[in-house]
Amino acid sequence: MAEKQPTSFRDLINSDTPVLIDFFATWCGPCKAYSPILGQLKADLGDDLRLIKIDVDNNQEICQKLNVRSMPTTIIFQNGEIKFRAAGVQPISVLKAELAKLA
Repeated sequence: MAEKQPTSFRDLINSDTPVLIDFFATWCGPCKAYSPILGQLKADLGDDLRLIKIDVDNNQEICQKLNVRSMPTTIIFQNGEIKFRAAGVQPISVLKAELAKLA
């Protein structure tokens, strides 16, 4: 069953719990390689992290607003603010270090 979707992107990112958004494309090889890394990160952090995957081909408006031009792009939001942003596959150690700064 699908998780209940927030009413807007603003609602989604305006959270005290860090929200990691993975901007990906189904045809992107590095994106496929990144998925297990993000899965492990979510397994390790549990409720201390919200993990959202956004398909760039189906969500072009939000990608334009955030200037997402390469895949994968990782953006971590907390309380509506961008706390971390990087293009390309990120090592789990980098993601954990960035998230630890927000705890």
